[in-house]
Amino acid sequence: MKRWIVGIFAVAVLATVSMANDSIVGSWKTIDDKTGKAKSIVSIYKKDGKYFGKIKKILKKDPNNPDMICKNCKKDKKDKKLLGMIILENMTKNSDIYENGTILDPENGKYYKCKIWLENGKLKVRGYIMFLYRTQTWIRY
Repeated sequence: MKRWIVGIFAVAVLATVSMANDSIVGSWKTIDDKTGKAKSIVSIYKKDGKYFGKIKKILKKDPNNPDMICKNCKKDKKDKKLLGMIILENMTKNSDIYENGTILDPENGKYYKCKIWLENGKLKVRGYIMFLYRTQTWIRY
């Protein structure tokens, strides 16, 4: 009887861990799709049923921008520090895909429509305008 209870408990714990790993919530290492080098750590969180991502740590310093501010951003993000900046906004879950939100590219200051999905434990982040898109692979941190 004890083995049976322990077995059920173990299966429940494994199922919970597996479900948690199927979520995009958590910290992710962003990888530059041009250079293949890690750039930052983005923390994705859920608020009021939507998902957001904030720059938690900067891994790749830019010698041309030592203060790491968003020089090319518009409006409220113009000349603000990248550290702590929300770059992923208003994503909603639709089956296995998170969509209907935007992502900011701090290098050019532009917002793009965004889709996110998990693939083999990695996060695929696609920013796009109409049929033009760019996809990055982020790794759980």
